[in-house]
Amino acid sequence: MPKFFVPSGNVQGEHVIIDGGDVAHITRVLRLVIGDIVTVCDSSGSDYEVRIVTAEPNRLMCDIISKQKCASEPEIKVTLFQGLPKGSKMEYIIQKTTELGIHEIVPVKLARCVSRVENKKDEAKKLDRWQKISEAAAKQSGRGIIPEIKPFMTLDEVLDASKNFDLFFAPYECEEKQTLRKVLLSKPDVKSIGFLIGPEGGFDISEAEQIRNAHLPTVTLGKRILRTETAGEAVLAMIMYELGDIN
Repeated sequence: MPKFFVPSGNVQGEHVIIDGGDVAHITRVLRLVIGDIVTVCDSSGSDYEVRIVTAEPNRLMCDIISKQKCASEPEIKVTLFQGLPKGSKMEYIIQKTTELGIHEIVPVKLARCVSRVENKKDEAKKLDRWQKISEAAAKQSGRGIIPEIKPFMTLDEVLDASKNFDLFFAPYECEEKQTLRKVLLSKPDVKSIGFLIGPEGGFDISEAEQIRNAHLPTVTLGKRILRTETAGEAVLAMIMYELGDIN
């Protein structure tokens, strides 16, 4: 059954309002009519099975049949800090990590980033497009939230933000001893994890030193070097498996 996201304010007592572009998709593409049932998510992790009771060109009023916690939403909140890749790679990263259960994604400006964002207007356009990609991927994969694409950060800002997580680390191709599994098992009852992925050229040496000087572990992902667009989804899948979300 297709799933549609609505703002939490659209859940009103025993009713749910669906508006915006989803109305045309429901009525014209899926050809659903009054009396049909759809699944709606309030973007906060709760799913509602609802029945369409009235239909207007840009608004559907639905009665709530049942409410349940979204079973596909991970208990652990994982944030990917992604060194800005070139071309359309960020779109791929957003799609795949959303499917795997990411909570938030933060684009990061690093020394070896080939792609550059010249001004705030261009940054806002990219964030808007990426947020729409996140929403489409969340719908497709049955998520209970739409992962937020946060504003761009510098490395200094990332290191400051790392203090807000129970666990934070950075995969680094020059790390040889510290494994991801060892870091994941180093703390019990972890509820939030952040990790930083470098761009195509990896971290600059000075950036790696900054990360270590901030007392954040760097980890090896094995003997093969992963592309930046592969690393984030691979690490996320490993986290979800190791901590029990995928079994």
